Amino acid sequence: MSGDASGPTPVTRATEAAAALGIPHRVVVFGRVSSAEEAAEKQGIPLAALLRTIVVRRGADDYLFVLVPGGRRFDWPKLRALLGVTRMSLPDKDEAREVTGYERGTITPFGSERAWPTIVDATVLDHAEVSIGGGAFGVALRLAPAELVAGLGAQVADVSIPDEGPEG
Repeated sequence: MSGDASGPTPVTRATEAAAALGIPHRVVVFGRVSSAEEAAEKQGIPLAALLRTIVVRRGADDYLFVLVPGGRRFDWPKLRALLGVTRMSLPDKDEAREVTGYERGTITPFGSERAWPTIVDATVLDHAEVSIGGGAFGVALRLAPAELVAGLGAQVADVSIPDEGPEG
């Protein structure tokens, strides 16, 4: 499927990986955006159906993906408790690119350099369909949350809180 862009459906490592896993999905092209809100608007979906992929470092060469819907952010205490760790951090953009193969803004578990563990926030299951990065700017994969979880072998857990902006 194509949003405001025209032409053939782009092929990325992410789209190829989703297809290779046999996950029912569709590719949506919506063009480059400057915010999650704009991405959701261009795709015609609620902000909460747009998933952000966050790379978290647990230790040396030990990362995971945390999928959090727009309008929410992952909660460090919840995530630490779930994982049974006391320290975690966010890698900088260069480190994130090195461990995923994707630039910030295009990161997705699909087609990542390594298949890091994935945690999906439980609120994601509230939607019939969600949108996750498709491995390139302005490209997304749309799929059912259950297919996302099954295809990635992801763990579903309550790891987010409402995003109250920069102050929150």
